[in-house]
Amino acid sequence: MQTLLCKSLIVAGLALGAALIGGNASADPGDNLRWQSAIGIAQAGNVVGTGTGAVTGAGVWSAQGGQVEVDLDKGKIDFDVHGLVLAGGIAIGTPGSVVQVKGTLVCDTDGSASGLNSILVDTPLVDLSDEGDAQFHGSVCALPAVCASEPDIAFLIRAGTKWIANGTVLR
Repeated sequence: MQTLLCKSLIVAGLALGAALIGGNASADPGDNLRWQSAIGIAQAGNVVGTGTGAVTGAGVWSAQGGQVEVDLDKGKIDFDVHGLVLAGGIAIGTPGSVVQVKGTLVCDTDGSASGLNSILVDTPLVDLSDEGDAQFHGSVCALPAVCASEPDIAFLIRAGTKWIANGTVLR
């Protein structure tokens, strides 16, 4: 799996919670991408991305809301999510055994510019509270050029290797 993470992360704040996942966007250098909401995964096993950059969804999750903002020039990612909890099973309405999440920018979701492989850019792990809240404010260094050159980009919140939420309502 192609995942990029800068070792010199600038973390302005960590809080309890889980993260957001995103829809497709048209990205140009200088763009700031903003997903106005965050939702849990509605269909277990849903796949975002392709090739070595494909990310499979976990079970069904729900979220009360959140938002994501990405500064493509500066590699800055800000996300917060509220009420990210399981939407089924014994632990329904809680984060279950998930105590940390990370944000993942999925660049070139169709792999057309990256040898049929999406490129993943992860934030560091952040705590997910018992109420399903999490946030990250920091940098992941310079983003790969494909994040700004390709029109297909998404933002996911992951627990381990599986995604559990995404950013929605991109503007």
